[in-house]
Amino acid sequence: MAHLPQIRIPATYMRGGTSKGVFFSLTDLPQAAQVAGPERDALLLRVIGSPDPYAKHTDGMGGATSSTSKTVILSKSTQADHDVDYLFGQVSIDKPFVDWSGNCGNLTAAVGSFAISNGLIDPSRVPHNGTAVVRIWQANIQKTIIAHVPITNGEVQETGDFELDGVTFPAAEVQVEFLDPADGEGAMFPTGNVVDVLDVPGVGSFNATMINAGIPTIFINAADINYVGTELQDDINNDDKALAMFETIRAYGAVKMGLINHIDEAAARQHTPKVAFVAPAVEYVSSSGKAVTTADIDLVVRALSMGKLHHAMMGTAAVAIGTAAAIPGTLVNLAAGGGERSAVRFGHPSGTLRVGAEAQFVDGQWQVKKAIMSRSARVLMEGKVRIPQ
Repeated sequence: MAHLPQIRIPATYMRGGTSKGVFFSLTDLPQAAQVAGPERDALLLRVIGSPDPYAKHTDGMGGATSSTSKTVILSKSTQADHDVDYLFGQVSIDKPFVDWSGNCGNLTAAVGSFAISNGLIDPSRVPHNGTAVVRIWQANIQKTIIAHVPITNGEVQETGDFELDGVTFPAAEVQVEFLDPADGEGAMFPTGNVVDVLDVPGVGSFNATMINAGIPTIFINAADINYVGTELQDDINNDDKALAMFETIRAYGAVKMGLINHIDEAAARQHTPKVAFVAPAVEYVSSSGKAVTTADIDLVVRALSMGKLHHAMMGTAAVAIGTAAAIPGTLVNLAAGGGERSAVRFGHPSGTLRVGAEAQFVDGQWQVKKAIMSRSARVLMEGKVRIPQ
């Protein structure tokens, strides 16, 4: 039996924030994968090495975590006043499924760098030295993001002394602005309330803030589910009962948010919504051994992604945290001490993160014009990824 040789596809392996993924230029993909559909999904699954019943991604580029099983497709923008279109695919680890329902805020930090280095940006918009302002159209959620990319001698500067908890080594700082961050699927608060009672059969009834900002997110109080808010990955991810509970909360919350019609549909929408639990600031030791004190943070937050507790914080969830913190009365705002605020610093499993957002109450609804945070990004490897035909 003859076996066809592997095909080679130009690709770049990049870290953005606390995530990493495989980046492609749209026009470098095989013709059938240049449009959305099963051919594109099959290609990306094979690149990452999914589905993998061993949950290791041994035969692919994935890292067998939600933070490292990511793909990005970029192209020159089709939108007015934008430079690049950014499409994000979250690849399931153990199922033959690519979730296109949301953005990855961490990898957003790498989008501008890739676009500049791969000729997707008009050279006149890139200074010889200084900061290139890259206008990104986030195609998954139909939103504008602005990346401020440092440039030295006409090239993207990746090295620097900016430290980001959850990332081992320092790098150059990339400031990212998420404009009008309410998710593209509806109102910022889909129920019309900043706090609702969420009834979850088999788990209980408790207060929840359900917000579409950055990414659809369900916030609950840690104490209501018998947690402190200082838990690390092993405390949650080694507890099958806890993981099942969070997935049940996520499914019922998704229905209440109008993202799905029935809880059975949640399995086909793994990337969104996220579930996070919050608590007032408390001292703890991060996963790296770093002591986090109450003087360092306003509150603690833990969030789950693709069914597991995240090792740090998803960038889009950080936008949701910053947005919710800026709106009086949300569970995030109350955990941070209440009142009006334009920025919040929260503790996550790997350390701390600051995110800013400004909220306004207009015509009976809360609006946030933009959320801002700093990340870093760098190229890990570039060349061609190979997959069997």
